[in-house]
Amino acid sequence: MVKLRLKRCGRKQRAVYRIVAIDVRSRREGRALRKVGFYDPIKKQTSLNVPAILYFLGKGAQPTETVQDILSKAEVFKELNSNQTKSN
Repeated sequence: MVKLRLKRCGRKQRAVYRIVAIDVRSRREGRALRKVGFYDPIKKQTSLNVPAILYFLGKGAQPTETVQDILSKAEVFKELNSNQTKSN
């Protein structure tokens, strides 16, 4: 099973995170299937590759709670719902 979760980067006391699609059995710093975004909690910056995120969500990937909050603030789920209604 694939999850969308955060991967810690940066230095001590100055963490930044990559949002990655990764196998659930992998470690937090394990090898990711694909990098799909970036999140800086200190500067409150987010960068998302929305087509890649929609692809993994469409294939059944489950976001963690934190990633789900980030995606909902960026309104990615609205795009997912609109894409699903277009394909039906």
